[in-house]
Amino acid sequence: MERLGHSVEAINLASLYPYFRLLAPFHVRTGFRLVAPLVAQKLRGRLEKKKWDLLWVDGGPELSPGFYRWAKARGKPIANYNCDNPFVLRDHRKWDLYRKCLPFHDLTLLPRPQNVRAAAAQGAKNPLLVPHCYDPVAHNPGQIRDAHRGSRPLLFVGSWMPERGPLMSALLKARLPLQIFGDHWAKAAEWKVLREAWQGPAVYGPSYVRLILESQVSLGLLSAGNEDDHTQRSVEIPFIGGAVFCAQRTPKHQEMYREGEEAVFWEDPEECAVRVRQLLPNPQKCATMARQARQRVCAMKISNDDILARALSQLGHGQNP
Repeated sequence: MERLGHSVEAINLASLYPYFRLLAPFHVRTGFRLVAPLVAQKLRGRLEKKKWDLLWVDGGPELSPGFYRWAKARGKPIANYNCDNPFVLRDHRKWDLYRKCLPFHDLTLLPRPQNVRAAAAQGAKNPLLVPHCYDPVAHNPGQIRDAHRGSRPLLFVGSWMPERGPLMSALLKARLPLQIFGDHWAKAAEWKVLREAWQGPAVYGPSYVRLILESQVSLGLLSAGNEDDHTQRSVEIPFIGGAVFCAQRTPKHQEMYREGEEAVFWEDPEECAVRVRQLLPNPQKCATMARQARQRVCAMKISNDDILARALSQLGHGQNP
């Protein structure tokens, strides 16, 4: 938003209640009910004497209808962006309050068509479908000067989920040189097999960009529990460049990229292994595909800047001079 010319004050809601990291699983399972009054009280205290033109909420599972009523009384628009899926059971009761607050949003941004329909059915006045997006600064490959290109033949950066263990296990059993970075992988039933591929916990920022640049083929996996048809990896990996984006075949992925030219897709672990095995001996082909995918994703106009500009335009807040 600052890059679009606006003045922004960001408040991390997690900083408003104690022991966030320790108690996060508890709050997710209880729908943040116990901390919502405290969050509302502290947030009102921070905002009481301030003036703003727009209240932008990123997710906000901690916010209650009571807080939104107070904010609406200020007479300014409220936008909510949620790149997760608040209408499924994967995250337990995390989004209970969010769903109750949908009628208070003047604009609700969501990345799945079924989410837009669900939001409208639950009272959202102006749900807007937007794709997952990359950040042109945070994901800029130019910030990495000494990446060892191609040093990681097959890479996945992301958390363990139940459906991901069998895929990774199948790739390792196919003797593919897989590396995994991410959290919670020791929970996998296949951990004895996966242990050799796991390189460490989640990485962010420049470290994440470096890993993608150093990979030859980079997996972008969906979350079945989230009903994904594409994810942030679907745009981040191609924008960062260097690696071939390798993901499950979905109508959305096929709409975004030309299969076999800008990305490779698969239906099951066996096809995934075949596609990767075809790519690894051909670094020049991988480089060409990665370059074409980056050109494609840049042409889509789905950076954070593009999506935010579209949202602000919907609310009548265009780019400042």
